[in-house]
Amino acid sequence: MVFDLNTILEFISGIFLLIGCFLCISGGVGILRFPDFFTRMHAVGVTDTLAAGMILVGLMLQSPDGMVVIKLIMILLMTLFINPTASHALAKAAINNGLQPIADNKEKNKKESNHQESESSNR
Repeated sequence: MVFDLNTILEFISGIFLLIGCFLCISGGVGILRFPDFFTRMHAVGVTDTLAAGMILVGLMLQSPDGMVVIKLIMILLMTLFINPTASHALAKAAINNGLQPIADNKEKNKKESNHQESESSNR
């Protein structure tokens, strides 16, 4: 069973496209599952950047035209620079407007139990 280069490229391209689609879906699940704005934004920012990269690489492998590949590379580079910068700017704007992350429940419970122990020892 001999595979030609076209078949191998199609297979690898399909893998990249499937991984990219999975990452897009996992970012959407992150929006629904995480508790606050900052964790949701982190989930979407990371997965969408990587998903766009995977999808663009998959499309590059499928394109026979060199000019299309160059355009896809330009889109990929812009995506890799713009998405993290936009996520950072959005988080910074949220903090500047007074939105605070939700504190970890373990830390909160630990502080409350320490506070209660100190009150009971003072009695």
